[in-house]
Amino acid sequence: MKMEQVRIAGIPALVIGEPAENAWLFVHGKMGCKEEAAAFAEIACPAGVQVVGVDLPEHGSRKDGSEKLLPWTAVPELQTVYQCMRSRWRRISLRATSIGAWLSMLALQEQAVERALFVSPVVDMEHLITNMMAWAGVTEEDLRQKGEIATGFGETLSWEYLCWVRRHPVSWHAPTEILYAGQDNLTARAVMESFAAGTGSGLTVMENGEHWFHTEEQLGFLRAWESGFFAEETALRL
Repeated sequence: MKMEQVRIAGIPALVIGEPAENAWLFVHGKMGCKEEAAAFAEIACPAGVQVVGVDLPEHGSRKDGSEKLLPWTAVPELQTVYQCMRSRWRRISLRATSIGAWLSMLALQEQAVERALFVSPVVDMEHLITNMMAWAGVTEEDLRQKGEIATGFGETLSWEYLCWVRRHPVSWHAPTEILYAGQDNLTARAVMESFAAGTGSGLTVMENGEHWFHTEEQLGFLRAWESGFFAEETALRL
């Protein structure tokens, strides 16, 4: 499969597939990279599209860069990437994972995204942050006074981050399908079901899956879900 390493507005990207009118923007999750788009491209590109993977700040080839994975940095970047893609591809769809889905929704909620596929998306960041505060025994007043508090589970809580999240709610309207893990420890099932109902999104649950789809069984379920989506898309065009 054809792969081309490029930069989009200075951001490292990977363009996969033969030239096509339409493309999918692939946004990875935490600890991911643009090369993860290759597995998705194996399923998507035969449907006559290209796939564009990008590295978020602190990830992939940007691991040692100066930019940090903060929404006020990543969201404008994704907006710029989308606008650059619009000059090359007629229609753009979105495939995103975990925090990458949340950042993408913030960046593209006012854009004409054709379709979206989300895997273990973070759909309510405020809820996640307040849960982490409870796990760490941190109150809002503690966080407000200290600004940042390191936790025992590897995350640093930030008052600035929480305030930013509250000032920037997600309003998502693109036709969307979600793959959710029944054992997801970051987003409660009720939160995901509420988001799906509120946005009219389709919701598929792998009951014994985890937030990070990584075992052979989980990855097989994920690929079957993606393949089923493109099979249905192909059938509709026939």
